[in-house]
This record gives sequence, structure tokens and C-alpha cells, in this order.
Amino acid sequence: MNIHVLAVGDVVGDAGVDFLSRRLPGLRKFHDVHFTVVCGENAACNGLLPAQADAIFAAGADVITTGNHTWDKQQIVKYMEENPYIIRPANYTCRVPGRGWGIFDGPRGMRIRVVNLIGRTSMDSNFDNPFTKIDEVLRGEDAELTLVDFHAEATSEKGAMAWYLDGRAQALWGTHTHVPTADCRVFPQGLGFCTDLGMTGPSQSVIGIRPDQAVNRFLGGLPRRFQPAEGPCKLDAVLFEIDTAAKRCVCVQRVDIT
Repeated sequence: MNIHVLAVGDVVGDAGVDFLSRRLPGLRKFHDVHFTVVCGENAACNGLLPAQADAIFAAGADVITTGNHTWDKQQIVKYMEENPYIIRPANYTCRVPGRGWGIFDGPRGMRIRVVNLIGRTSMDSNFDNPFTKIDEVLRGEDAELTLVDFHAEATSEKGAMAWYLDGRAQALWGTHTHVPTADCRVFPQGLGFCTDLGMTGPSQSVIGIRPDQAVNRFLGGLPRRFQPAEGPCKLDAVLFEIDTAAKRCVCVQRVDIT
């Protein structure tokens, strides 16, 4: 059996949540998607609120991943403790709430492991090593397929993780930069990979934020609370086709909507 896994890039702002709600159901139907993972950590611009998580699930997400802004909205802490379908990076320190991976029901009772990791290059050095953490996770409970969202800044770190997991996972995609990459590929031992999904939110923006605020920052102006841009939106996503018998990804393609 071949299944289609859809990975959707970082949702930015209420406009991103609204666009996802309107367009994701049709995208899932058109591509006969069996399992959907959405990165939601920027739904509140910085962070995620419970009502936004509810809307992302209602749109068709099976699992929500997060990243470096996981805890920017403290309202999400209790929600994450109670809802196993939203995960935070597994290599956060053990003192934070929530869970970094889970095993979820796929089609025909298939057990699908989804892991959320965060990179350390140009990020918070207090994170544990994502390479040793994924080893620990993979030694745990068995699953038929493994999918990984690697929330990282450096393309080299994401690429190195792909080579590290080739033959041990079926799909790895990057999030965090909000810029879609054109390097979809299948590695020699069957790992499907894309360096960064991109984002879901305002397209006339600087990674989702009002352009004037981004320009002000680089001109050295006073810090301001970032606000999502206005105007039309886009949805950046990648579709992975996985042969479940061979446990190999056989095709990776971008399925962006503008």
C-alpha cells in the first residue's frame, strides 16, 4: 500500500489559520492525503493559542508540530499536556511540559511515529543534541513509519540529519525559515526530504511579518512587537508518497497554493 503524507509549513497569524481552514480540506481531497502534519508555532505570530490549535485540527491536521516559539503563549501549556496530537521539539530539556513525539493511527490501523526536533545552529544552545535524541526516540516503541519535522535554521544541519536518518525514517522535512526550498528528493535508502516547507500565511510579507517592521529591524530601529502582514495568503506544503510494504518514500513533491 502506498500512502500520501502531507506536511504543511509554519502557519503565521490569524490570516494563515483562516487560509489553512479554507484551503487544506480541498488540498487533502485532491491529493488523496492519508495523514497530515502542520507546523503551528507561529499561528499567534509568536506562539500558538488553544483556539488556533483547535482550528488547525478542524482544518484536517492529524498532528501539530511546534518549534522555538512553542512557549511564547503560556495558554498553550495546559493544552499541550492534555492533547497528545500536538507535540513540541523532543530535544527541549526534560523540564518543559508536553511531549516531543507520538505514535498515531494511520490508515488501516498503521502506526505512524511523528517526531519534532529543533536544531542548535544559530538557535538556543540549551537544546539537547537532536542527533542523539532521535537515536533515543527510535530505540523506543515500535512503529511502521517514522516522520520527522526538524525545526532548524541551518540548511546544513537539516541536510546532515537527512543523511543520518536515511534508512531509519521515511520522511524528514525542515521548518522554521518560512522560505520554501526546491530540493525535494528521495535519499538512497528511501528517506523523503525537503530542506524547508515554507509557510502558510501572508505572501506580501517578510516571512509573514509586515515588511516595514522587518526593514525597521535591519535599519537598527527600536524593537517592536511583530505583527503579521495583511493581504493575500499562500500555503506551502510538501507531499510524500510512501510505500508502506517496502518502508520507503517513493516520491516527494511540492504542492503549494497561492
